[in-house]
Amino acid sequence: MPETNLYSCALVTGASSGLGEEFALQIAPRVSKLILVARRESLLQQLADRIRARFPRVAVAVFAVDLNSPAERDGLVKTLGAKGFQPDLLVNNAGLGDYGEFASADWEKVQAMLRVNIEALTHLTHALVPEMIRRGGGAVVNVSSLASVIPMPDFAVYAATKAYVTSFSEALRLELREHHIPVLAVCPGPVRTEFGSVSRRSPDSPGMPSNKLFYVPKEQVVAESLAALDRNSARVYPGLKTAAAALLLTALPIVLVRFAMGFRLRR
Repeated sequence: MPETNLYSCALVTGASSGLGEEFALQIAPRVSKLILVARRESLLQQLADRIRARFPRVAVAVFAVDLNSPAERDGLVKTLGAKGFQPDLLVNNAGLGDYGEFASADWEKVQAMLRVNIEALTHLTHALVPEMIRRGGGAVVNVSSLASVIPMPDFAVYAATKAYVTSFSEALRLELREHHIPVLAVCPGPVRTEFGSVSRRSPDSPGMPSNKLFYVPKEQVVAESLAALDRNSARVYPGLKTAAAALLLTALPIVLVRFAMGFRLRR
């Protein structure tokens, strides 16, 4: 962790649990203001109290917002401006998943996934980056996934949304390079958070198949992500095995990827 604060105000979405909660905890000592955004206000308040107790000098603001709602996102952006919040570190962490065949998916859940994973991330970035440019600095961290590098049957829309996040991050990074605003795509593999259970369509439906050897603790994911941001890296795959898998998958010809992904584990 840098000895001096590079950023003054950070905004973390999906901060009520999982990676978002951990990003908030590890970013807190780096900033003087921290903005926590998620749907569950009670969990956000509990996290805010923990951060205030550990880091009394950090001012923590909580905003209960459903990022699936364009109106609530607009309200958040307007409130930030009205209250003088000017985040120079944006962590787009909020995300939704849906595990199962696309043809049998609930459209409302698919639509929510598209809105949160793609639309909300893009909306907040578009709202906050111009001020970063005007003030002469800042950074954007977009939480993508190892799934972004491969087409995934039974996780088709989620993987596609993360492919967008990774591609968008890479392109935006090039656009913002002259403004000295780094953009980092974080592409973790499996992490033990609520994500897996929330992605299930019912308590009786199968969960995502995954190898326990590939699980990386959320603390490690966030620590490696912030270290990558400090190095001005474009992309990070936290965990040695995840990084090795990403290297292999991105090197394979698409015809071999199709062949490999045809052996669906959930049958």
